[in-house]
Amino acid sequence: MEITAGLGLSACRSAGILCSCDNELFKLLPHLTSVVIVSVEATGPIVAIQGRTFDAVSACCTGCGVMSDWVHSRYVRHLADTALGGRPVRIDLSVRRLYCENPACTKVTFAEQVDGLTVRYQRRTPLLQNLVETLGILLAGRGGARLLCILNTVLSRTSVLFHLMRVPLPPTVTPRVLGVDDFALYTGTYGTLLVDVGTRLPLTLWQGRDAETLGRWLGEHPGVEVVCRDGSPSYRQGITAGAPNALQVSDRFHLWQGLSRRVQEIAATHRGCLPAATPEPEPVIPEPAAIRNPEAADTPARRHAKRLFEAVHAVTDTAHGRSYHSIARELGLNRRTVRKYARAATWQECIRRRYPRRPSPLDPYLGYLRQRWDEGEHNAFALHQEIAAKGYRGHYQQVKLAVQPLRRGLPLEEVHERAPTPREVARWIATGPDQRVLHVRERLSRLLEHCPELQRTHELVREFDTMLDTQDAVLLPVWLDRLTSSHLPALASLAKTIHEDEAAVVQGITTSFSSGVNEGRITDVKLQKRIMGGRAGIPLLRQRVVLTAHLRRRYPGSDPQAPP
Repeated sequence: MEITAGLGLSACRSAGILCSCDNELFKLLPHLTSVVIVSVEATGPIVAIQGRTFDAVSACCTGCGVMSDWVHSRYVRHLADTALGGRPVRIDLSVRRLYCENPACTKVTFAEQVDGLTVRYQRRTPLLQNLVETLGILLAGRGGARLLCILNTVLSRTSVLFHLMRVPLPPTVTPRVLGVDDFALYTGTYGTLLVDVGTRLPLTLWQGRDAETLGRWLGEHPGVEVVCRDGSPSYRQGITAGAPNALQVSDRFHLWQGLSRRVQEIAATHRGCLPAATPEPEPVIPEPAAIRNPEAADTPARRHAKRLFEAVHAVTDTAHGRSYHSIARELGLNRRTVRKYARAATWQECIRRRYPRRPSPLDPYLGYLRQRWDEGEHNAFALHQEIAAKGYRGHYQQVKLAVQPLRRGLPLEEVHERAPTPREVARWIATGPDQRVLHVRERLSRLLEHCPELQRTHELVREFDTMLDTQDAVLLPVWLDRLTSSHLPALASLAKTIHEDEAAVVQGITTSFSSGVNEGRITDVKLQKRIMGGRAGIPLLRQRVVLTAHLRRRYPGSDPQAPP
């Protein structure tokens, strides 16, 4: 036999399949292979490999496992394989159908299978089938079908999803530490995700966040000792019903998040106090009327606006009822420009107003930069190092651009600070004092001096932060009493919520268990949803989330220590 494709022969040899020219080797090692290559054709767009199984080799019955060499007939199976040299590969394999010699077997005849090459009811080799399933797990239907097309394997998106859903999920092992969290499926619809905190792998997910489903799952998987969750009452009830002996831990992140939201509510209630955070503006000395030059404000932009205003009104005043389109064609202007000037009462209304500059992290240090410049320090890099020592975290280029007016003999641009928003105030209060930059410390200090309610809130937040840092919940009851008697409805409501779940809150403060793994897996769920355009149902989403995590564990990539 003449081999027409050397690459195909190499591939066949590496797979353990011998050619007919290797009959002597086959006689010496009869148990290494059961297939012989008849021909390899690589002249067309497809690499076609013809092969057949040997008659002298016994085959195992697929029903009872008894070996048999009683041949019934032969037929040809057409198997697709991974591309070779950029061309699809088709294997035309002649296999035997044999009689089962076991009288007790339910099968009369069976087709022989070649390990590593054929699988029952499958027209792809295991190598190609594994590639299809892997791409379906990683890229879902459309993305997997596109990449398979690039790899010279044509398959529809529905077929990719079909093979993806046939992949069996790993067996569920009851974890010692279980993480429970919810995630948004659609608008107003939520789901529940369970994570093994010890292995950092997702276990399952379902639609809804009710107590009954969680309690049923815990009842079917006994042995959970610790459950990390947020402050949801539904999850608390489900865990109590399904695993009453499990230790419930209320996650520290959700506790701090709930406290920050209450602080934002308090700041929104006292919105009138927030402008006190801005410094008092410096008094402006007006110029004498005799020194003012009335023509100093005459600029080309103002003259242009006045000229357009007069031209448009000259037409509209003499010809009533004309459309803006016709006036625009006559004057050579845009219709919107004509409409703006026609509707204006004076030409000053049409001038583009200059909006104030947006606040910058460099604003609190502009006075210091001006002082150091007057003292003779004109090196921007040295100035950046000085204000960086005072808490500035911006880049050197910002300082370089800020002192450019001083190099030209111009003053620095005046800063017009705006009042902070309730969300900004909540972030300032929640941030540790040693992590606040200079301008935040100054503005927050002015605000707290002006508003006693925010001052009281700030003290309570710092007390809770100390408990989290030291992992000591001894002062938690006293702190809850202070929240209740603070005369702040938002904090009193928080104290009532924590009282109902105080045991789990104490565990969240004093133990090292947390829902950090859950939050990471929730981010991965959102990624898988976006890959599928948000159209995935619960079964498909569960299949991809669970299998993707195990696939990353199997193929860690360049960093084996990275979490899957």
